[in-house]
Amino acid sequence: MNEAENKCVFLDRDGVINQELGDYAYRLDHFKIIPGVKEALQQLKSAGFLLIVITNQAGIAKNRYTAKEVMACHYHLQKTCGFLVDDLYFSPHHPTVTESLLRKPDSLMFEKAMAKHKINAGLSWMVGDSARDIYPAQKMKLSTIGIGKAAQANPDYVAQNLLEAVNIILKRKN
Repeated sequence: MNEAENKCVFLDRDGVINQELGDYAYRLDHFKIIPGVKEALQQLKSAGFLLIVITNQAGIAKNRYTAKEVMACHYHLQKTCGFLVDDLYFSPHHPTVTESLLRKPDSLMFEKAMAKHKINAGLSWMVGDSARDIYPAQKMKLSTIGIGKAAQANPDYVAQNLLEAVNIILKRKN
């Protein structure tokens, strides 16, 4: 049996799961889950995918908010969407403050998640809204779906939102 047998959909957070504010979304009153996200997550889970959020949270390095506030937003997401997300990886770094291979567009968060959860890249996807989401996923040989400005990064597919991305994934799943 192949060790890497799980299929996964990696998800960026801001702009894919919650509304992109143009500033940091770290307060619960500003953390607005995009309509259709719960249904999208339910469909992916029903199709047997692991769901892992991979997000840069540079505001931590800039002392704008804390990891505890990131986790509070994640708990709100989980509670609102039925605790469907299997894991969360976030980079608290920003290149002007602290360098790190965790921060996208580097791929260390993906590598850690894939090793921990025994994920088969050939069966897995990344849905993101920027080039820095798409590039590490391409490096890891994941199928990619770009939302919004991520279309400029030449993803495999382009969607308007997560629900549309799920329709693409489910039509092409193995």
